[in-house]
Amino acid sequence: MLRQENASMRLGSGLVSILFVWLVAWSPSVASAEGEISAECRAFRADMDANIGDIMRAGCEPTTGQMSKLMDNPIGNVAMWINQVDLFSLTNDAFDKDRNEYQSTYMGIIQVPTSISKNWNIIHRVVYSIPSVPLSQSKLDAATSFPPLFEPPGGGPSQPPSTGPTAPIDRFSGRTSGFGDMYYVGLVSPKEAPKVGDGSVVWGLGLGQSFPSASDDILGTGKWAAGPAALGGYLGPKFKVAALVQNYFSYAGDNDRDKVSLMNLQYFLYYSLDEVTSIGVGPNIIANWEASKGNKWTVPVGIGINRTFQFGKLPVRLGVEWYYNVVRPNSVGANWNLRFMVIPAMPAALFKWTGL
Repeated sequence: MLRQENASMRLGSGLVSILFVWLVAWSPSVASAEGEISAECRAFRADMDANIGDIMRAGCEPTTGQMSKLMDNPIGNVAMWINQVDLFSLTNDAFDKDRNEYQSTYMGIIQVPTSISKNWNIIHRVVYSIPSVPLSQSKLDAATSFPPLFEPPGGGPSQPPSTGPTAPIDRFSGRTSGFGDMYYVGLVSPKEAPKVGDGSVVWGLGLGQSFPSASDDILGTGKWAAGPAALGGYLGPKFKVAALVQNYFSYAGDNDRDKVSLMNLQYFLYYSLDEVTSIGVGPNIIANWEASKGNKWTVPVGIGINRTFQFGKLPVRLGVEWYYNVVRPNSVGANWNLRFMVIPAMPAALFKWTGL
């Protein structure tokens, strides 16, 4: 269990570890950067729509623009390690308390399409996280009259408990860091996305499952939960618009913890300025169906910018986004949120077992 961990140290160590893994795994699979680029590789580099798996099998390297496009695809064969810091104004209306705080999260997203027939894939999406939240688990344990907040399945802002009073945030100042809940989503999706104009329509339907792997109560739900999931979007040369919605219902777990009935909708709205730069947002809308009236919804809107850079063989996206919660829980919630992101990535096709 990690306690009182410094966010900048975690970000640095995470990046170093991912860089090492990338260099070890990638080097034997591609042509030497110092060697002459073959005609086949030049052809791949000129085609923004080239299949990343085909590029890898040919011993070529995807361009920074191709990797940036892959990271924008919600069903793409990509693995990303998101190093994220959120600065926000935490408000507790029940106790008339406000405090500016930060939350850091190291999150891994591994997304692998696998073939199930001539025309269909299953998109396997696995997410794990190591959050560091601005509340003390030990102080919350000592105050038994206050049930803990929790990190919702599938990501998103911390949620107030469904029942009972909410702790005064100043009293429970401190920090809890550790492993969060893990979750898996499987989506059935067509291999060939229908073309609409210069872009394509992507979609998928399936199921999600969350696992109570959190090292502290405040970092997870304490419940096994499952439910339907759906994804849809349009990926054009300039505009990318998509949404991934999941609804989780608990069916087992810690009997002392609140039931889970929660919807997480992450929407993506981006406009590409060039091959590697976009403006837009990708926040989480949360509906906590078990919460009391006035505490069910968190609805953010905002704006941001990101750019993908190439560091050696490692594509890394740097981004900043600002959100304002037009609707938030009355008991504890954030009025606004400023998010900084550092996201190393690699094609899932790099992993030989995917068969991509």
